Amino acid sequence: MNGPGNSETSDIQEEYDDQALDARRARWTASGTGALLALAGLAASALRLSGSAPALVPAAYAFGAAVCALAAVLGSHGRTRRALWLLIAGVMVMALGDQFD
Repeated sequence: MNGPGNSETSDIQEEYDDQALDARRARWTASGTGALLALAGLAASALRLSGSAPALVPAAYAFGAAVCALAAVLGSHGRTRRALWLLIAGVMVMALGDQFD
């Protein structure tokens, strides 16, 4: 009785395990990238704040860092698609702030 029925169940279990591993990797990637970008944005904001840049520049970096931090939180909770879009938006805000410098 250990024929094809058993191997089909094993294939389904392996496919499920692969999907779970991919989801775990996506969560770690989203949360790690979000945290790294948030730290970079905060560091850039602190550097620009101590310089002679207009007030809009450090504010844009800080806001972009906050968006990336939110993306890290969402990514750790499994909302990887929303986290990706927030990461893109946060980096775009930081890049826009850099244009005002």
